Amino acid sequence: MTLDLLIICAYFCAIFSIGLYVGRRQNSLESYALGNRSMPWWAILASIIAAEISAATFLGTPGEGYALRNFTYVQLGIGTLLGRIIVGKLFLRPYYRYRVVSIYEYLQKRFGVTTRRCASVTFLISRVLASGTRLYIAGILLVIAYAFITGQEGASETETIIIYFVALTLITVATAIYTTLGGLKAVVWTDVLQASILVIAVLTTIVYLLLGIKGDGSWLDAWQSICASVGDRSADPCKVGNLQPWKVFDLGITGQGFVADVKNILGSEYTLWTAFLGSTFLTMATHGTDQDMVQRMLAAKDRQTGTRAVVVSGIMDIPIVIIFLTCGILLYAFHAKTGFFLPEKSSEIFPYFIVHYLPAGIRGLLVAALLATAMGSLSTALNALATTATRDWYRDVFRPKATEQQQLRAVRLLTVAFALLLILVGCATAWYSVKDPSVRIIPIALGIFGYTYGSLLGVFLLGMLTKGRGSDFGNVLAMLAGFAVVILLEVGKHGGWVTGIAFPWRVTIGTLVTFAVGCCFRSPASAAPPSSSDELEHEKVS
Repeated sequence: MTLDLLIICAYFCAIFSIGLYVGRRQNSLESYALGNRSMPWWAILASIIAAEISAATFLGTPGEGYALRNFTYVQLGIGTLLGRIIVGKLFLRPYYRYRVVSIYEYLQKRFGVTTRRCASVTFLISRVLASGTRLYIAGILLVIAYAFITGQEGASETETIIIYFVALTLITVATAIYTTLGGLKAVVWTDVLQASILVIAVLTTIVYLLLGIKGDGSWLDAWQSICASVGDRSADPCKVGNLQPWKVFDLGITGQGFVADVKNILGSEYTLWTAFLGSTFLTMATHGTDQDMVQRMLAAKDRQTGTRAVVVSGIMDIPIVIIFLTCGILLYAFHAKTGFFLPEKSSEIFPYFIVHYLPAGIRGLLVAALLATAMGSLSTALNALATTATRDWYRDVFRPKATEQQQLRAVRLLTVAFALLLILVGCATAWYSVKDPSVRIIPIALGIFGYTYGSLLGVFLLGMLTKGRGSDFGNVLAMLAGFAVVILLEVGKHGGWVTGIAFPWRVTIGTLVTFAVGCCFRSPASAAPPSSSDELEHEKVS
């Protein structure tokens, strides 16, 4: 335990030192939000990865591997790569052309101030809810660790919720300190460290699991043990039945007719259809219309550098997901061989294993890695939320004549305010999870975006793909229509009169509805035209 605490303390010392050092001499909102547009592409790449591998991924993806015992989740990586290519080629062009700090400034230039305000509010609400939910996930391991250290394994629901509140507050306060003082530079460079710790920790865990499964036997025995425990224990354990541990692609075909196949595809989270369509739209929304992600790309010196960072992150995302799923599958095989106790709740399986079964040193490294993922995604969310609120509301609505120093002070105060909001959302999610142990992490963390990000993506695509369609009034109606359709489908699922829609499809449906309704309205004559290929010379930022 002493070794674990030393590793965790060393991690905190490192991130605070890096964050405070690189965040010096900030004198404007742009330097705070974009790091003077001078970040190298590989640092932006590491920051994108660190933000994507949130606590939801760190704990949820091994949980998906443990529960599904296959690699079908990897299919979504196809869409994440396609979506990022589109973001780099289509979205970043107008952002760099207009030198925006908040990406919702583009919507004002293209349509008008009302569209910008609606999109900005949509982002702020969605990001608070999504990041607050992910914050709760980070508290799972700390709650289990507290119970392990104190011996209070049978804590009541009320005691568990209180422990969550304390854990989430500590994580958020620590993150808010270096984010508030250091800005985006602190976020990016600490993300580089956090991504490195994460990779080392997970690979170390996989080696430990493989050695545990192997035991005193050969590697062939270990392979057969994995197949026998994960697959159906019949003639061919690696191929028989629904549990196919090496299965990657799923067409979603049921063999019961066209209608049944469509229902199954729309209701399934991991199929090839979802990968090529649902995941692509979801990625365009999260990486092209979300200030949290785009802000990193805008910290590069030019569009080409930002594009390189986001596309390479998509390429690296696939092996990273495979590693996390492998960890979950091996954990199931390890559990089958050793018979050690694991909780029934899938979100607690991996953190319980970390706390109770990993040796000292490796355990501390994993706890530090979880804190790194949680704080990495949390710091960027706080920075993006505060930047958007300052640029879109404080400066342009309440204090249009605010000086750079006043804006810098406002963005730091808003960082603290949003930290408090995220704590409240995280605690509310913890309360819900304690009351309903069957909750799965990945659908919650990603599903929140599905309700609102279709509307966001639809209005951005309307601006970038058309020249004369879309207006301030029409865009508001279009965004409301996209949101309403997704809500109706979700209500219909619970009412039994509409087939269930899996979370990757919500953004696709919301986007198409928003885009279609928006096309019914003409753009004002003064609207800025979409960026075209002959304007590339304007994109490079000196």
